[in-house]
Amino acid sequence: MNTLRTAMLLAAMTALFMGVGFLIGGTGGMMIALVVAAGTNLFSYWNADKMVLSMNHAIEVDEKNAPEYYAIVRGLAQRAGLPMPRTYLIDNPQPNAFATGRNPQNAAVAASTGLLQALTHEEVAAVMAHELAHVQHRDTLTMTIVATFAGAISMLGNFAFFFGGNRDNNNPFGFVGVLVAMIVAPFAAMVVQMAVSRTREYEADRRGAEICGHPLWLASALDKIARGAERIRNPDAERNPATAHLFIINPLSGERMDNLFSTHPSTENRIAALQAMAREMPGAGNPSETTRSQGWAPAPRQADEQQPSGPWGRPAQPQTPAEPSRPKPNPWGRNPTGPKGPWS
Repeated sequence: MNTLRTAMLLAAMTALFMGVGFLIGGTGGMMIALVVAAGTNLFSYWNADKMVLSMNHAIEVDEKNAPEYYAIVRGLAQRAGLPMPRTYLIDNPQPNAFATGRNPQNAAVAASTGLLQALTHEEVAAVMAHELAHVQHRDTLTMTIVATFAGAISMLGNFAFFFGGNRDNNNPFGFVGVLVAMIVAPFAAMVVQMAVSRTREYEADRRGAEICGHPLWLASALDKIARGAERIRNPDAERNPATAHLFIINPLSGERMDNLFSTHPSTENRIAALQAMAREMPGAGNPSETTRSQGWAPAPRQADEQQPSGPWGRPAQPQTPAEPSRPKPNPWGRNPTGPKGPWS
């Protein structure tokens, strides 16, 4: 079903691309747009994930330079039955995260340093579980292709201003066609982004909560990320707004409403859905016990080690199981005595 939806989306985006080309340059413009769309389709399938990661200056990490973060992703991937995705870190103070890749075998997840610093370990796990849910649902290919097409269509709308007025371009609509292309093309691309993102975010929230085992972890994380995104600007996302729908929370300033012009559902609505899910999920009220019982932790390194381990690669603390974890200042790879990442 997801393959069929992706194919239909590609066809729709190609038709939109050709329509904009026709408005700008008539039949000739439509044919050029068709060739460009075919090239964009191929490029999007094989390289869009690399482009999105590059746009956000994401740096790949491993268990040596980001051990806790990497361990979280690895444990969640095992729990979800997914291959280990490539894991990236973005040196950006805005808390946020996204997933990309054409299939689970070629997937990548990325989190910002702001997210790792502002959230508890449990909340980070819930966010990465949400991103892995996108991978499992194969949303990443569709959403990444939409980002590439939306950027290309918006670019065509801008080009219309410069090239659409040429009398020799075989444009039967003249200035009116150019004006329509300038206004409608970016708007249509934005509508497609919203249609893809809004419903899939709810589905990824639910599946992510199932993977991590605790809907309230994700609810708490969404609240913190939304408040952080309101205060902290993301320059990379502002320069590339076509990628906004990839993030777990809209990274752009001034777009927080659950209306026609939002790429994401209302955070309040998402939190309410997760809270309702938590009330229906048995055992969700005791996070520490569920963490120890659901297969998060790796096996002890030595046979005589009987103390269970938590999902973050550290021994669980049975004496205070009900006390929630609190964010620690900068706990993610800037240990002066340990390995440092390239962002240090």
